[in-house]
Amino acid sequence: MTQLVRFERKGAIAVITINRPERKNAFDLATAYAMEAAIDEFDRDDELRVAVLTGEGDVFCAGQDIIAAGKGELGKTDRRGGAGIMAQPPEKPIIAAVEGHAVGGGLELCLSCDLVVASRTAKLGLPEAKRGFPAMGGGLFRLPKRIPYAMAMEAAVTGATWSAERFHELGLVNRLAEPGEALGVALVLAGEVAAAAPVAVKASKAIVRRSQEWTDTESWLNQEPFVDEVLNSADYHEGMTAFAEKRQPEWKGR
Repeated sequence: MTQLVRFERKGAIAVITINRPERKNAFDLATAYAMEAAIDEFDRDDELRVAVLTGEGDVFCAGQDIIAAGKGELGKTDRRGGAGIMAQPPEKPIIAAVEGHAVGGGLELCLSCDLVVASRTAKLGLPEAKRGFPAMGGGLFRLPKRIPYAMAMEAAVTGATWSAERFHELGLVNRLAEPGEALGVALVLAGEVAAAAPVAVKASKAIVRRSQEWTDTESWLNQEPFVDEVLNSADYHEGMTAFAEKRQPEWKGR
């Protein structure tokens, strides 16, 4: 049986690949559970510090498998939700590496990631309104947090598909790549994340992701448990010592 989601380790980086190119990497139930298993593996492996999520072939992800949906089978799990990740993304950073199209659930998959690298020729959008229903995988409330409100509203109510270059201008896409190079550029970015202190990176992601849910007053209080965990870690002391000794730190991940 074809491995629906491939999981590879490249040092401290996990590469997670949706492997259904014959279905444009769309999600049925089995693929969603395969993705959930991959995300679980990434989260529990302390040697892995960052993940890159990509699709096999020339399309990142077409979202829900329509044929499976027609049979009453949705590509979502009970715990992590749509595509095995949308409702409960990993605790550590994850980067989407996009080639081809990331539309509908494909864009919502990107929005479940923390950073996005995309080929200049990639297309992204939420076309659901054109098909008679709203986007239901988090796109309608996550996109306005990643790009300006007016542009998120236009994308939602017109169902338009825009270029990766346009989404880069709007702030969703972190880095653009030449066609066929999105994974390579994403791995470079992942290397930069992996070089930072793992405990601090994990705490930083937790605070940034929650920041838009908190008032300014709540933010000072709510960030304290995450910050305290870092200040009590071996990595914090290693970082301070390495800085004073003018050497590269040797992170322990704790």
